[in-house]
Amino acid sequence: MGTLTRDELRELHRSLLLTRLVEEKLERLVKQGEVVGNLYRSLGQEATAVGSAFALEDGDWVCPAIRDLGALFARGLEPEEMFLQYMARGTSLTGGKDTTTHFVQPDLGILGPISPMGTAISVMAGMAQAFRAAGSDRVCLTYQSEGGSRAGAFHEGTNLAAVREVPLVLVLEHNRWAYSTPSEVEGAVESWADVAEAYDLPLRHVDGNDVLEVYDATAEGVERARAGAGATMIVAETYRMLGHAQHDPQPYVSEEELEAWRERDPVDSFESYLVEMGFASETGLEEIRDGVRSRVDEAADAALEAPRPRPGEARTGVYAPDGGGEPDAAVPWTRRPVVGYPDLPVGVDGWDGPGEEEPSEAGGSDG
Repeated sequence: MGTLTRDELRELHRSLLLTRLVEEKLERLVKQGEVVGNLYRSLGQEATAVGSAFALEDGDWVCPAIRDLGALFARGLEPEEMFLQYMARGTSLTGGKDTTTHFVQPDLGILGPISPMGTAISVMAGMAQAFRAAGSDRVCLTYQSEGGSRAGAFHEGTNLAAVREVPLVLVLEHNRWAYSTPSEVEGAVESWADVAEAYDLPLRHVDGNDVLEVYDATAEGVERARAGAGATMIVAETYRMLGHAQHDPQPYVSEEELEAWRERDPVDSFESYLVEMGFASETGLEEIRDGVRSRVDEAADAALEAPRPRPGEARTGVYAPDGGGEPDAAVPWTRRPVVGYPDLPVGVDGWDGPGEEEPSEAGGSDG
């Protein structure tokens, strides 16, 4: 750990607390009907996302998986943005058109997760290769759970990263469950650390609940990538303490298993470390918790007061502008008539975007 200052340790702690408390608040908002969509909590595995993303520098990019909210806070995202996203408010980063962490924030080097499992690795490998081709020393970081790592896209992307020796750090989060399927049924491996060997990638096998161990491993991989030595895989041993999402009460998990991992809680462990090493006192930690909790409550209240998207904006900002015009939702080529088949339907309700008068049944006015 030696390179982290007292202030940096406090920032790590703040990111862990933000992740835990924002998700707790979101869970309450889900139950109150204020969240659009679902909530995929990272309870029990926050340290993996926070510790890894904290090792990046300005200009580097991260693409999180759905449970890596902590990576975004470690990159500097403010809690208001997450509440606006989850509640699909009109002032959110996606204008209410998408939720959860599906957004891009270039100033912070954040690329939204890609829903099909494993595909983010190819995207980030391509981005990393583009940075290198441009003469930049930027590094990319992305994540994949052990269940998702069995998808074909994971193998393609990881092989691409290894063969091209791109500046990428890949974190494989072994959190024990792929929805309700235990990890030992997902892959025929003695240890998930063996996965790296298949691609001849350097490996760091870490305790994913130890935020400092994760940070150290990622910092080493980032340094290696920035020096031009290629990609690194980190296998983080951690645990998903809750079900797949809010609709999953995880009846397939024993209380004994949950209790064993509860004793390894990453937030509690790091706070114990801070006290033991003299970086904080119990009283000081409680003050910090109260401060972060107040910050989270204020952010949630502000998001609740934010306006919902205007119906008339539903067709704006969906597709990139064409020829310098305003962004619009003109029907893409995949929905246009097929040459030689004039009897096929055209676009949506026969409307082919701006330039024609929109039929009234296709959405009405902006009023």
